[in-house]
Amino acid sequence: MKNVMRKFGLILLLAAYLMIFTMPAAHAYIDPSATTYLIQAIAGIVIAVGSVAIIFWRRAKKKLKDKVGIDFDKNKETEESVVAVNPDEEPEKKA
Repeated sequence: MKNVMRKFGLILLLAAYLMIFTMPAAHAYIDPSATTYLIQAIAGIVIAVGSVAIIFWRRAKKKLKDKVGIDFDKNKETEESVVAVNPDEEPEKKA
């Protein structure tokens, strides 16, 4: 299986090399609005890849925590719940 994947990767690299470096030069005008669109598309891809990476990182961290028994939150300080009590009202009695 590894041998097949290695051959496929080499064929893919060869095809990319041929497509990029053997093309004739194109003397064309790129409109500024097309450039702006290209920048937006690249930014969207970067944000999407970052979001997916963060999601997978959190899942892996949780699995590691569950499997190894590491508590990442052991040194965090948490506040206790605050309950407001009005001294003029009598507490409700449960039956």
